[in-house]
Amino acid sequence: MKARGWERPKAEATVFGAWEKVVGPDIAAHSRPVKLEAGVLTVEAESTAWATQLRMLTARLLKQIAAEVGHKVVTKLNIHGPAAPSWNRGPRRVQGRGPRDTYG
Repeated sequence: MKARGWERPKAEATVFGAWEKVVGPDIAAHSRPVKLEAGVLTVEAESTAWATQLRMLTARLLKQIAAEVGHKVVTKLNIHGPAAPSWNRGPRRVQGRGPRDTYG
């Protein structure tokens, strides 16, 4: 592995393939890794509440990931909640009048 330069790709694949083992079953049940680019791991949480919780656990998660796959593979976590629904329909869109509260 080392002679062919596959150590880093193997470590990166471990983050995705063994997510539950790396972070634990509770966190894995409510989040998933989306992409790993230049040491920044993007994680999508099940809800905004879980995203907030994971942001508070960032230091602990980075330690767990480093212990499992090695140091300097993941240097930063980018955690976000689920994607919001898009109200755009069709190929064209007209800008609205400005910011407004449409949810009551």
